[in-house]
Amino acid sequence: MSSLIAEDEISHEIELVWLEEIDDLDYVRQSLDRLPTRRGKPAYHRDGRMVGYALLGPTAKPSRQSGTFRRRVFWLLPHDRDSQPAGLYARSAPAEAVDPRTLEPRAKGYKTERSEGGPPSSAMRQLGITLPL
Repeated sequence: MSSLIAEDEISHEIELVWLEEIDDLDYVRQSLDRLPTRRGKPAYHRDGRMVGYALLGPTAKPSRQSGTFRRRVFWLLPHDRDSQPAGLYARSAPAEAVDPRTLEPRAKGYKTERSEGGPPSSAMRQLGITLPL
């Protein structure tokens, strides 16, 4: 879950790679996966699709026990809002979801009104303001 990702766990990120245009996505799910390499597109073993992933710098150390690296992977499930706008997450978002426009290397991102499915107020729209939740 994104709320369980600590800043120090992503401190070795150098780049986020997006496999899709994120401007059209209200949210993406993020998780820390154990992967065999610092870089490159990871294998994906969930339902749905991978939307992006993080690359780690050369100072990232593998786990002593497994030899793997913890890297963020961004993904969506078939029942998420982008595929089913009136579905389960029409007016909410999964716990591990964040607005992809708030993500950067070494920053875990956060939920916004848009990611939670609620429209911003008319005053906020007029001013072009979106507040984080």
